[in-house]
Amino acid sequence: MRSRTIEAYKTTLRLTDVQRDIVVGVLLGDAHLETQNGGRSYRLKVEQGHRHADYVRHLYSELREWVLTPPKQKMGKTKGVITLNLAFQTVSHEELASYGSLFYRARRKVVPEQIRDIATARTLAYWFMDDGSMKSRQSKGVIFNTQAYDSSDIRRLIDVLEGFGLEAWERRQSDGIQIYVSGSSYEQFAELVGPYVIEAMRYKVPLTRRTQLPKR
Repeated sequence: MRSRTIEAYKTTLRLTDVQRDIVVGVLLGDAHLETQNGGRSYRLKVEQGHRHADYVRHLYSELREWVLTPPKQKMGKTKGVITLNLAFQTVSHEELASYGSLFYRARRKVVPEQIRDIATARTLAYWFMDDGSMKSRQSKGVIFNTQAYDSSDIRRLIDVLEGFGLEAWERRQSDGIQIYVSGSSYEQFAELVGPYVIEAMRYKVPLTRRTQLPKR
């Protein structure tokens, strides 16, 4: 599209409630926002490893009217290892500026103080698909990879999980702090996120676990 056409088109865009839940969920995970005009508008950037290509395509489908170019392959680097990723970005838009002010402080991504007010079960599901996993094949515990956040951010996220009735605490690792959701909360967790987890990511929330005993 030409520049004037794009700007006219952008005036028609409004985030739906579903899209808002998704944006918050992926921002808690690996997605990030970028501004090129001092914060007046932002674009959302999504990038995942190629093994999660179906998930990236799903996000593109959910945000399609906000994206001018379909997902493309690009080279990335994770812990010094070259990876093949799939990525897309939305248009830059004033409506995303509110999320920029919530999620960024001095160009560092943070967890908003209001996160408990804006997080829904759908938000939790997208955060999990983006950046979560089961602890192991035998455990019913759930891990969120929150190593990039500081202790106050992680406390807010634990408050969110506890607000959903889940038992959660910090799990210290060499590269930072993960959040661990107790196996005693697994069935409730699966019930919360299950309706929103796409088929390609269903392996992350198996309906039955090998152990029937709560894991802590």
